[in-house]
Amino acid sequence: MTWRKSTYTGQEAECVEVALAQVVRIRDTKDRQGGTLETSTRSWDALLDDLR
Repeated sequence: MTWRKSTYTGQEAECVEVALAQVVRIRDTKDRQGGTLETSTRSWDALLDDLR
């Protein structure tokens, strides 16, 4: 699984990371072992559309 974070945040910034696959997984960079939030790709796409 490949985790990504926004290039806008820089390398040292604390933020969230996203793994895009059949299910989208989201985790906090400050607590990577603390679990993930999972959502459908449809819901993820709708969130991004709303943010744009």
